[in-house]
Amino acid sequence: MAGVDEAGRGCLAGPLVVAGVLFDYDSLRDHRVRPLAGLNDSKQLSSAERETLFRAVVWSARSFTVRMISPAEIDRNGLHRSNLDAMRSCLRTLAPPAEACLIDGFRLGPSAPEHLAVVDGDERSAAIAAASIVAKVVRDRAMRRMDALFPHYGFSSHVGYITPRHSAVVRERGPSEIHRRSFQALCYEDLLELEGAGD
Repeated sequence: MAGVDEAGRGCLAGPLVVAGVLFDYDSLRDHRVRPLAGLNDSKQLSSAERETLFRAVVWSARSFTVRMISPAEIDRNGLHRSNLDAMRSCLRTLAPPAEACLIDGFRLGPSAPEHLAVVDGDERSAAIAAASIVAKVVRDRAMRRMDALFPHYGFSSHVGYITPRHSAVVRERGPSEIHRRSFQALCYEDLLELEGAGD
């Protein structure tokens, strides 16, 4: 069973991360996979719970894959298209040995391997929930590293999502190199007006 999910769709800054996880359910009988009983939508878990589950998923999965889409690529190709392309790529990597491939929410079109779109899949499928955990942990770790490069934006706390503090810093300093310019955010409006006035 393969599952694919993403993290970072609604972020103002940072990459979109898509992950795929392939489980062989017959092999999930070892006591070391007990933490997998806590699998759920990554957004409903604490950071510590996600880290514990991440280790259990990586240890017990037959294989897993991660795709990281940069803000520049998102701005160039669009968020939704970038997401679907990365999901198809993950699915192709995992699909040959999979008997079933599940995607959280989206149909990927006829060019993708055979799959089933599951609404709220990260709450209904262990494989999709595992992919959700992997994507979220990988993305959060990357954003915390970005905090060292862009210390004024607070990436270590909000990991690129819109918060009042994040918006205020963007209005004050302007977007960083890892902010998505195509994101329709209120904190960009004043900046766009200033840029338009300078044309």
